[in-house]
Amino acid sequence: MDFLIPNQLSYPILSTLIFLPLAGALLLFLFREEKATRIWTLVISLVTFLLSLPLYFNFDLTTYKYQFAEHTPWIPSFKINYTLGVDGISLLLVLLSTLLTPICVLASWKYIEKRIKEFHVCLLLMETACVGVFSALDFVLFYIFWEAMLVPMYLLIAVWGGPEKVYASIKFFIYTMAGSVFLMVAMIALYLTAGTFSIPELMTHNYSFTFQFWIFLAFGIAFAIKVPMAPFHTWLPAAHVQAPTAGSVLLASVLLKMGTYGFVRFCLPITPQASIYFAPYILWMSIISIIYGGYVALGQSDMKRLIAYSSVAHMGFVTLGTFLFNKQGLEGAILQMINHGVTTGALFLCVGIIYERSHSRLIADNSGLTKIMPVYIGFLGLFSLSSMAFPGTNSFVGELLVLIGTFMGNKWIGALSIPGVVLAAAYMLRLLQKISWGPRVGTHHFFDLNVREIVYLVPLALFVLWIGFSPAPFLDVMHASVDHLMKQVQAGNALALVK
Repeated sequence: MDFLIPNQLSYPILSTLIFLPLAGALLLFLFREEKATRIWTLVISLVTFLLSLPLYFNFDLTTYKYQFAEHTPWIPSFKINYTLGVDGISLLLVLLSTLLTPICVLASWKYIEKRIKEFHVCLLLMETACVGVFSALDFVLFYIFWEAMLVPMYLLIAVWGGPEKVYASIKFFIYTMAGSVFLMVAMIALYLTAGTFSIPELMTHNYSFTFQFWIFLAFGIAFAIKVPMAPFHTWLPAAHVQAPTAGSVLLASVLLKMGTYGFVRFCLPITPQASIYFAPYILWMSIISIIYGGYVALGQSDMKRLIAYSSVAHMGFVTLGTFLFNKQGLEGAILQMINHGVTTGALFLCVGIIYERSHSRLIADNSGLTKIMPVYIGFLGLFSLSSMAFPGTNSFVGELLVLIGTFMGNKWIGALSIPGVVLAAAYMLRLLQKISWGPRVGTHHFFDLNVREIVYLVPLALFVLWIGFSPAPFLDVMHASVDHLMKQVQAGNALALVK
C-alpha cells in the first residue's frame, strides 16, 4: 500500500464528496414543495463543491502517489476493498464534476417543470457516480460507479428529453451497456490472472503480450464507446439533442471523460505493450474522429447537434494526445479533457438559454441576437472562441500541447490533424456569425440574460480565461503523475523486449 498517501484532512474528503450528494438525493424524498426541492439540491451541490476545494489546495505536487487515500477491506474473501484516492490525472476531473452539478441545478431552475424531485435526485446520483469513478482505486468499486451512472443519465434523457427521447435513451443505454460488458470481462480476466482488484497493484503485474492484446481490445471497445470515437459515436448526437440542458452538460462535460480517463488509467499502465501495438490504430481513429466530427458539424442546422459532433472532433484530440506516448501529448490530452468539459458544457448551456426563449434549437430561428441579447452574445463569443482553440482561451493551450506532441511523434499524423483545427474555426464562426448577425426571423420574444443565467455562466468563462492565460496551476498538478505514467509504459515495453 505504499502507493497510497493517507488522507491528512480532518474528514474523509473523498467519501464525503461521493456520499453527500447521495444522502442529499435520499432526503429529497422528504420534500413536498418544488422550490424547496430546488434550493435543497442547490445547497447540497454547492456544499459538495466547496468541500472539494481542499483537494486542490492540499494536493502535493511532488508525488505521483494517490493522495487523500481511504482504504477499508470490503469483501476480504475476494480481495475487494473500499479504496479511494486521487492523483494528478483524476484530481481535476473530480473538481470538474463537483463544479458542474450546481451549475446544472441553476440551469434547470425554470427549464424543468415536471417530476422536479425525481430530476434533482438524478442529478445528485450522477454526481455521486462521477466522483466515485474518478476516485475509485479498486476495480470492482470503479465498475459499480461506472454502471451507477447509466441509470440516472438514461432517466434524464428518457423522462425529461425531447420528442424522440425514447429512441435516444434506449440507444444510449444499449451502446454503453455493451461497452460495460467488455469492461467487466477485462476486469474478471485481470483478477483471475493477477489475483487482485486493486488498480495500482494491477499496474505493477507483468502480463504476456497475448493477454495484454485481448485485455486492451476489451478495454478499447468499452472506452471508445464512452468517448465516443468514430465509428462508435452514433449514440451521441441523438442523446445530446434529446437530453435536457443539464443532461447534455453532464453527458459532454463528465460522462465522455470516463472513456478517455479509462484509456489513461487502465490501458497505458496495465497493458503498455498492447497500447504501443494498438497506438497506430487509435491514432488513425482519432484523426477520423477529428475530421469526420468537424465536417459533419459544419453542415448542421441544429445547434445542439452541431456541438455534439464538435465533441466527437474535440475528443479525437484527447485520444490523439493520449496515444502519442510523450509528455506534451499526454498532458495536453488530460488538460483538453478539462477544457472540453468547461467549454462544451458552457456551449450547451448557451443553447439551453435561447431554447427556453424560442423553443427551437435551429440556428435559423435564433439568428440576429446581437442587439437584443448583447450579454448573451458576449458569453457565446467567448465560448465559441474557446471551442475553436483561439489563443488566450483554455482550448488553445490543450490543443497546442497535443499538436506539439503529435508533430514530435509523427509529422504525417500531425499534418492530418490540422484540418480539424480549420474545421473547428469554420463551424464555430458560422454558428457565431448567424446567431449574432444573421437575419432576424420569427416572432419569438428574446430577452437578455437574467442574473441566474449570468451567475452560472461566469465561473465557466473565468476558467476559459484562467487556463488560457495561466495554465501552469493546472499543468503542475499533473506533471508528477504523467512522468510516472510514462515510466510505467516504457518499463512495460522494455520488459517485453527483454522477454
